[in-house]
Amino acid sequence: MIKKCYYDTNNFKLILGDSLKELKKIEPNSVDMIFADPPYFLSGNGISCSGGKMVSVNKGDWDKKINIEEKHKFNRKWIKLCYTILKDNGTIWISGTMHNIYSIGMALEQEGFKIINNITWKKLNPPPNISCRFFVHSTETILWAKKDIKKAKHKFNYELIKKLNGGKQAKDVWESSLTKPSEKKYGKHPTQKPIAILEKIILASTDEGDLILDPFNGSGTTGIVANKLNRKYIGIDLEKKYLDITIKRKEDKDE
Repeated sequence: MIKKCYYDTNNFKLILGDSLKELKKIEPNSVDMIFADPPYFLSGNGISCSGGKMVSVNKGDWDKKINIEEKHKFNRKWIKLCYTILKDNGTIWISGTMHNIYSIGMALEQEGFKIINNITWKKLNPPPNISCRFFVHSTETILWAKKDIKKAKHKFNYELIKKLNGGKQAKDVWESSLTKPSEKKYGKHPTQKPIAILEKIILASTDEGDLILDPFNGSGTTGIVANKLNRKYIGIDLEKKYLDITIKRKEDKDE
């Protein structure tokens, strides 16, 4: 069990540490839903575009390029730990791009999960392709999975999502802009997800009072939405600066 948190108030816990170590301290079969946006391992001194300017793709030591064997080994490790702490009727959502998502999909099945949906997030305002040597990267994949066991009946708030979608069945292609500047006023994370995406995920697969965990907390969007929707939250991150951003966001009543 968790003995000490970096931040702990009103069912909102932040842990400073390595997920491969900290996940082992969480009670088995105790978490209702997991959202994870793991490292893409893209930081190899390349360039990209942000706000119309050329910028480095380097995000930090946690995202440095590694070979495919190391990448897949890492993915299997943290996904296996998530399997242990997730309730039998719980679900896991994992976001990623082509750089990591195929390893993620395979790791999920190898570690005992069954993929429910392959969500395509269509970004309405993607950054341009400055090299002009390939198509603009305008989508991201979010895999939704459950434990591959007969008794596992996952939660899906079908009627609520249908209502929010104008009375029509919601499809597996979601349109949304990139993270708004207002969601980055206390600082930003290089792979920060929009609140709108996390709201749909959490509303679809949890109820009030459920426990949500994010093993790669970043600037805390999962926790901010969980708190707003009256869910419990545990976030883990290696970087103190990102947990500090999360705390500021949590304590901002207007976020």
